[in-house]
Amino acid sequence: MSAVHSGPFMPVTTLDPVRRYDVVADCSDNVSTGYLVNDACVLAGWALVSASALRLEGQITVYHYDGGLCYRCIFSQPPPAETVTNCVDGRMLRVVTGVLGCLQALKVLKIAASLGPSYSGSLLLFDALRGHFRGIRLRSCRLDCAACGKWPTVTHLLDYEAFCGSLATDKCHSLQLLSPEDHVSVTDYKRLLDSGAPHLLLDIRPKMEAVLASLPITAESKINSKLSLFCCGLGRVREC
Repeated sequence: MSAVHSGPFMPVTTLDPVRRYDVVADCSDNVSTGYLVNDACVLAGWALVSASALRLEGQITVYHYDGGLCYRCIFSQPPPAETVTNCVDGRMLRVVTGVLGCLQALKVLKIAASLGPSYSGSLLLFDALRGHFRGIRLRSCRLDCAACGKWPTVTHLLDYEAFCGSLATDKCHSLQLLSPEDHVSVTDYKRLLDSGAPHLLLDIRPKMEAVLASLPITAESKINSKLSLFCCGLGRVREC
């Protein structure tokens, strides 16, 4: 198998890296990336091990393996953008993703070793609250599937954010809390500590996080002295 690929998955950069791998695992939490990875795997001819989780539930299946159905065979059209959530907004117990991740790794290893997947053509549902696993059969490939059907119309990767009406990330690119010159890196702050310059470090994290890890630093400010004020996690706020 090829070495690990490090880089963003975008329509213009995805297909060539995918073609260099033997199997792909989809660990994303958004619909746009799900369609992108599925179409790339179909065009490249590789299997896709797909898992997802939300709150206390999860599911896993293997798409496009040995003539099996693909993601578009089940979801030919994306859901309305206003009904879609992600891990941040929908809340999720990380232990659940750990269970699904281990199952994904197992399926990837089995496919790589030519042992075949356990869930090609079926879906494994995991209920963490009750501690139950349940398998259900999936439909066969759709002849009219746009990706893997008899007459495919997806012959190249598309603009999936436009297709789904939602971004491939939960990050708000337009949000900028501080200007670049007000950000303080760990290296910069270490240099400040070593210099002995008077300053006040203001930790605004929740108490439970501060108890886990914090800097044992107390700084006294003197009247009429120039004091740099820092907020832990935010950077320099102001100088006074």
